[in-house]
Amino acid sequence: MRVNSSADPVVELTSKLVAFNSVSDRSNVEIAAFIDDRLQSLGFAVESIAYRDAAGIEKVNLVAKRGAGERGLAYFAHNDVVPVDNWDCPATSDPFHAVVHDGKLYGRGGCDMKGSLAAMLRAAARVDATRQKSPLWIVVTADEEVGFRGAKEVVARSEFFQTMLRQQPVGLIGEPTLMRVVHAHKGIYGCRITSRGKAGHSSTRDGVNAVLPMIPMLKELHAIYEQTESDAALQDKRFDPPTLSWNIGLADGGSAINVTPARCQAWVSWRTMPEIDAAQLISRVQRRAEQLGLSMERLEGCDPMWVDPKSSFVQEMVRLTGTTKPETVCYGTDGGVFGGLRQMVVCGPGDIAQAHTVDEWIDLRQLDLGVQIYQSAIERWCC
Repeated sequence: MRVNSSADPVVELTSKLVAFNSVSDRSNVEIAAFIDDRLQSLGFAVESIAYRDAAGIEKVNLVAKRGAGERGLAYFAHNDVVPVDNWDCPATSDPFHAVVHDGKLYGRGGCDMKGSLAAMLRAAARVDATRQKSPLWIVVTADEEVGFRGAKEVVARSEFFQTMLRQQPVGLIGEPTLMRVVHAHKGIYGCRITSRGKAGHSSTRDGVNAVLPMIPMLKELHAIYEQTESDAALQDKRFDPPTLSWNIGLADGGSAINVTPARCQAWVSWRTMPEIDAAQLISRVQRRAEQLGLSMERLEGCDPMWVDPKSSFVQEMVRLTGTTKPETVCYGTDGGVFGGLRQMVVCGPGDIAQAHTVDEWIDLRQLDLGVQIYQSAIERWCC
């Protein structure tokens, strides 16, 4: 059974946002323009922060403000989504055509996190701006899924964000949490190790096998993994799992069995925690790479986010959402870049278990709950 998405304003808006193909390797200019128009229609002044990513593709961040005064409430979203190469959804074969079926909205980005943005925009529309005593800020970034570049551009270049840093509004990161209150999350960083040799016919000595020096490097990476799993000094039991999640992968290592591999790459990612940053481990990787004649490139990510769970803002958000206690999560968000804001939580509609899946969906009840709680938050901290 299909339901007309226009029957509910937040469902309709989510569907319109899903319709933009904003996979991170594409420009987000069109969806940013749509959101910009929507924000201006709601009375926001909008600052646009444009840049070109490493591939030269134009990206746009939006930082919007409605209302005068001090502090207020800041909401943060991103409009890029993960790829759809393996999309496999019976409800809709087109990942950018949202379909409502059995109380769920299917479509790429519906859960992570266009549904959340739609909920905040609907909440802002339901609050009379003339009632505001403090500003409502809405920040929409690009490239959250691929290194948080958009958020970093906002921090470096946005005049509105500098005002936010001075005024210190309370903040909501709208990533999916089932509208539970998350006061802390891990960060994420990585590195790429490259071995270079020389291609040649495998029956001769003409080639230089790039895989061979990578083998002892992999042994070192595995030894570090074992250390992170056993060393209590590298763990934080406030998170589950409590480890750095030292993750190892191989990118390539040869094109054919009769060609000596000329290049081999390995990569590692790790998830930092408030008091554990893995710096000593990365120095160890760097030293071993240099000993083996390999190159190492750091891959940027974000810092962990930590707000005191006993702080008045966190506790008030727990009461406002009707949940029992604040939680920690192990994924990262733009909140790891916006650490200059001292009072933030992650709180958004949808379940992170549905994000990035081959049939991504969000429960319509979560969208409604998001509108209700976001409206209450605006009224509490802006009115």
